[in-house]
Amino acid sequence: MRVLVTGGAGFIGSCFTRMLLQPGAPLSAAGVTVLDALTYAGNRDNLAAVADDPRLTFVHGDIRDADLVRDLLPGHDAVVHFAAESHVDRSIEGAAEFVSTNVGGTQTLLDAALRQPSTTFLHVSTDEVYGSLAEGSWTEDHPLLPNSPYAASKASSDLIALAYHRTHGLDVRVTRCSNNYGPYQFPEKVIPLFTTRLLTGGEVPLYGDGRNVRDWLHVEDHCRALAAVLLGGRAGEVYNIGGGAELSNRQLTERLLAACGATWDRVRQVADRKGHDLRYSVDSTKIRETLGWAPRHTFDRGLAATVDWYRERRDWWEPPHAEAAGPSPAR
Repeated sequence: MRVLVTGGAGFIGSCFTRMLLQPGAPLSAAGVTVLDALTYAGNRDNLAAVADDPRLTFVHGDIRDADLVRDLLPGHDAVVHFAAESHVDRSIEGAAEFVSTNVGGTQTLLDAALRQPSTTFLHVSTDEVYGSLAEGSWTEDHPLLPNSPYAASKASSDLIALAYHRTHGLDVRVTRCSNNYGPYQFPEKVIPLFTTRLLTGGEVPLYGDGRNVRDWLHVEDHCRALAAVLLGGRAGEVYNIGGGAELSNRQLTERLLAACGATWDRVRQVADRKGHDLRYSVDSTKIRETLGWAPRHTFDRGLAATVDWYRERRDWWEPPHAEAAGPSPAR
């Protein structure tokens, strides 16, 4: 199988690319093309471990470039679409780039895929499209009720992708994951942001009273789930992917403080985010029962290993990387 990975130099996309090219990968890749615009969150160093693999081709470009995408797609059996603007606080400050990239860029890719009728289009989305819920968990047929401009742009891209399946018969599969964590995550999201600030003696910002709840999924477990959907999923279907590790932001902060040998005097409570969703929780029964996927990383071990990675890889995240990180404490 030859795979085009959009956003393949980002956090999740690079993990997926490395997985495709490693020995014993769940999906055998004859070739992988990474298309990445290398915005602030994209980093070719994320692909250093596979940079010399002859099966890997890197293309610096934008998913909104219709001519480029149309020329790249022939010869690929699948598109795995990660490329997106993904930070909630940035979307609140200005939504235009989120709509342009997440909606317009997805449509550009889908139009190109129509020229290759045998191509599978795996659209990687987020649990945030469902909105917020006080109890229970969302199944895949739950109405989409996004609250942030970021989430609304991802919900829009989900719907347009599924529309191309229903209208044109394109093999589109959509996944919606919970909060990812692990190595190589740009330090604007909560775990790398808190970890890098604590390791350098700084303070960390906690929104409001810290009661907002997120479910945590290790990036490697997420990528294995995507491989399972690519291999065994069905066209037109949506698959939720959750880690089964729900924590309030306050509980997460406590664990990060302990892992970094810090105390609560390093925490600064800040005004809550506008429209801050209280709780996300996806029901992953479908992917577990139909495709046999289950997470392998427990959160405690995964978090400890992640903190250790940032402790050992200061060369990756210290300036200029850290200087670009925004002040926000959570996705």
